[in-house]
Amino acid sequence: MKKVIHSIPCKWSLFVAGAMLLAACDPDVDQENTTPGGTLTPVETKPANTTYTPAFEGQTRVAGTQTTTAYEGRVLTESLQNPWGITTLPDGRLLITQKGGTMRIVTTGGQVSEPITGLPAVNASGQGGLLGVRVDPAFATNRMVYWVFSENSANGNATAVAKGMLSADEKTIQNPTVIYRALPAYSGTLHYGGRILIDNSGNLIISTGERSDLVTRPQAQSLNSALGKVIRITKDGQAATGNPLAGQSGALPEIYSYGHRNVQGLAFHPVTGDLWEAEFGPLGGDEVNRIQAGKNYGWPTITYGLEYSGQTIGAGIQQQSGMEQPVYYWDPVVSPSGMTFYTGDNMPEWKNNLFLGGLSGMHIVRLVINSENKVVGEERLLAGEQQRFRDITQGTDGYLYAVTDQGRLYRIGRK
Repeated sequence: MKKVIHSIPCKWSLFVAGAMLLAACDPDVDQENTTPGGTLTPVETKPANTTYTPAFEGQTRVAGTQTTTAYEGRVLTESLQNPWGITTLPDGRLLITQKGGTMRIVTTGGQVSEPITGLPAVNASGQGGLLGVRVDPAFATNRMVYWVFSENSANGNATAVAKGMLSADEKTIQNPTVIYRALPAYSGTLHYGGRILIDNSGNLIISTGERSDLVTRPQAQSLNSALGKVIRITKDGQAATGNPLAGQSGALPEIYSYGHRNVQGLAFHPVTGDLWEAEFGPLGGDEVNRIQAGKNYGWPTITYGLEYSGQTIGAGIQQQSGMEQPVYYWDPVVSPSGMTFYTGDNMPEWKNNLFLGGLSGMHIVRLVINSENKVVGEERLLAGEQQRFRDITQGTDGYLYAVTDQGRLYRIGRK
C-alpha cells in the first residue's frame, strides 16, 4: 500500500490547531518547549461545560506549547480493523489488537500480517472487545503475550485478563489461559477500562471501568468490587505481594487504587517510575492522575464533569478530604485513551513528555510535565487528520506509533 505522508509545519509556524501566539512569557513553562517569543494561549478555546473552579493553577487549560523541530505523521497502513492496543516487539515490529478478537503484527514499513487467532472469544458489543496488550520482558525467549478483553459469562460480562504463547509461525496464540476476571460481572456494554502494563517486578497493572450505569457506578468506591480500579496482579493472576489493601477486611487484595471511572491510559514515568493514568470523564472532567498505592481518586463523589443531561453528579463537588485531585483535567473532553511517555532520541524536544490518544478530540495530546508533577504545556498533534486516536506507543527506533479507530497506523517523529 502506498504510504501517505502528513507533514507538520516546522518551528516558524505561527499557528498550531488555531492557537494564537501570546506575547507574555510564563516563567513556569519549560522554555525549551515553547516557540520563540513566548508561550501560546491554551489550546482549548471552546467554553467549558461547567463553572467549576480548579483546585490549583494549571490544573486545566494550561498554556499551550509548540514543537520547534520539524516532524511528520506518516500513515503506514489503513488496513487494520478497529485496532485498540499496540505494543512493540523486541525486533521493532508492532503487535496490535483488533477489537473484534484478533491480533496483527505490523512492520515499521507498514506490512500487515494475517490475523493471529486462537484467543478466547470476546464480547465486542459497545466498548467491549479485544483490548490492551503487552509482551513479556523475556518475550524473545518465552514468547508470552498478555492481554485484556471483555468476556461473556452466565452473569453478564466482565473485564478479563489472559496470557498465551505466540506460536513460532506467528499465526496463533497457544495455550491461552484466562488468569483474572474483574468481578462482579454485569450485563452492560460500556466502561471496561482495558489497559495493561508490566512493572519492574514483573507484575501486571490492569485498569478496569465501573461499567458506566448508575447501578454500577458506586462500585468504584467499593473495596469489595474490582470495578473502577487499577489492579496489580502476578502473571498467574494472583494479588501481587505488597499491594496496599492486602489484609484489610473486606477489601480485594488485588486493588492498587480506586475511585476511577474508565481508565484507558496507563504509563510509567521514565524518570520517577511513578504510575500515571488517564480516564474518561462524563460531560467534562477527563482526568490525568499520578497513581499512588491505596489512594482514592474520587469518582463518582468528586468530579469536574456533569451528567450527559447537564445535571450535576451527586452533590456536585470537586474536592473532598481523603480523595485525590487529578494532576490535569479537560472540559470539554478530549476522551483520552492509550498513552505513553516519550524517552527516545528521535525527538529530544519531547523527552519525558506524556502523549495521549484523543478519541472525541481527534488528535494526539502532548503534555509537558515538570519535576513537580505539574502540567506546564499542552499541544495538539495531527489534529487535521480527523482520526480517533485509540492507543500510542514508542518504537525501538525512537518514533511514536499510534493506531486509530478508523484503522490507521501512524509513525510520528522527526521529518
